[in-house]
Amino acid sequence: MTETAQITGLYRYPVKGLSPEPMSEATLTPHETVAWDRAFAIENGSADFDPAAPRHFPKIKFLMLMKNERLARLRSHFDDRSTTLTISENGHELARGDLMTPEGRTAIEAFMKGYMKDDLRGEPRIVHAPGFSHSDVPAKVVSIINLASVRALSEIVGRPVDPLRFRANIYVEGLAPWEDHGWVGKSFRLGDVRLKGAMEIQRCAATNVDPATAARDMDIPGTLMRTFGHMNLGLYADVEEAGTIRPGNGIAPI
Repeated sequence: MTETAQITGLYRYPVKGLSPEPMSEATLTPHETVAWDRAFAIENGSADFDPAAPRHFPKIKFLMLMKNERLARLRSHFDDRSTTLTISENGHELARGDLMTPEGRTAIEAFMKGYMKDDLRGEPRIVHAPGFSHSDVPAKVVSIINLASVRALSEIVGRPVDPLRFRANIYVEGLAPWEDHGWVGKSFRLGDVRLKGAMEIQRCAATNVDPATAARDMDIPGTLMRTFGHMNLGLYADVEEAGTIRPGNGIAPI
């Protein structure tokens, strides 16, 4: 780790599978995700998520990039105050709805029914439960990507790899490639926030989709497995002490 190791980008994903939203800051709470991160998901056919008794389901239950790359053509924006989601493509608004109302969810579901018709196994259904995150893992964690690892992967692939393929909350510079993998079980600070490495992130076929073009044009999990014998890139971390982080905040071991 260099003395200038720091956060360079913050993102959240209010709806699982839809586009990232850059953040100027993120207030982190112990043992919680970034606020509104993966707060909503779109069931693909089976309507068995119970908001009154939420539980973790495998990602295949929902519309998601691993199987549904057409989603990457959309740009979405979620407004916290109105809880309204806006979906657009090429600068043109296609759908809008308040995700906390039946009418708003119906509007977004109706759009998805047409837009994703070739990928649907049944009726699309937006699901949400207060305080629940439809993350790929059951634990309430934040995800970190070491940009040096992405550059190392780019060299192996032979062309640039967009870091947004990895759909992380926090992007960091100033580390050696894969250095963050050594933080599992160890505490560290991002700015004034204390976190603890929970597990390396195993990559899936969602990373094969170009977030700008929606083309499925790489085999990142396969490349990682052939090169390193595993498919891991990035770190899940548990927030131990609350605080607010911003791009430019430093990184330090404890």
